[in-house]
Amino acid sequence: MEEDFSKYNGEGTTLRKAQLRMLDILVAIDEICRKNNISYWIDYGTLLGAVRHKGFIPWDDDIDICVMDEDYCKIRQALINELPEQFVFQDTITDKYAFFRYGRVRDTHSYCYYPYFTKLKHQGLWVDIFRIDRVLSETSKQFIDYFYRRSYREIHHYGDVAYTSSIKRKRNLLIAYAIHPFAAMAVWITKRMALLSQRGLLSQYAYNYPSMWIVERNLFPLTELEFEGHKFFAPRDYDAHLKMRYGNYMLLPPEDKRTPLLDLEKIKIW
Repeated sequence: MEEDFSKYNGEGTTLRKAQLRMLDILVAIDEICRKNNISYWIDYGTLLGAVRHKGFIPWDDDIDICVMDEDYCKIRQALINELPEQFVFQDTITDKYAFFRYGRVRDTHSYCYYPYFTKLKHQGLWVDIFRIDRVLSETSKQFIDYFYRRSYREIHHYGDVAYTSSIKRKRNLLIAYAIHPFAAMAVWITKRMALLSQRGLLSQYAYNYPSMWIVERNLFPLTELEFEGHKFFAPRDYDAHLKMRYGNYMLLPPEDKRTPLLDLEKIKIW
């Protein structure tokens, strides 16, 4: 007998309403990307949900897509220009308190509380757009990212919401400004060396989970998968891709691990 997941996101629940609003964002992104010939793919829990549930993981409350770093500026500009009025693109340029290196599309007709986002201009439900970089090796990636990610976040106001001590904030900001140019140069050099090496190892810089490796041959050419009744782009060999991420990804987590990221009682949708 199949498990009944309606206790997590049954029709009319706050979580289901939030999921459907995020789905609206993803549909808009997909239409713009197809129109402008921009390659993206669903990933992380969104991809896992597509394969295992043909939609959201029942207790999940976010959507993640990825683009190659060289396509990021293109998708950014297309979304800024063409998103429906209800949605806005958010990054460190459009919102100074957005300390993340990647972009987000936010819904302006909702609100969701998250501790580190309280100073953001827009705090509605969102879809993440992660930038995927070429890396030379797992070891070099982890070493460089330790400095690059932390310095990037500090410079882009992470400390303004993360620290209660002004002394700690100023100290960490000073350190960040000192090391970031060297870390950024290391990233630039490593990406070009990785391109020449043709190892096909991909990952993310300045992201909270620096060990999320991607093998390029598992990605392209992209395929399409069903997600909540729609078709979205996905890695070509999504099975190998998901096994790298999660191991036996078809195995459900224990019930005490099935928790949303957001506080559902503080989500408002209108």
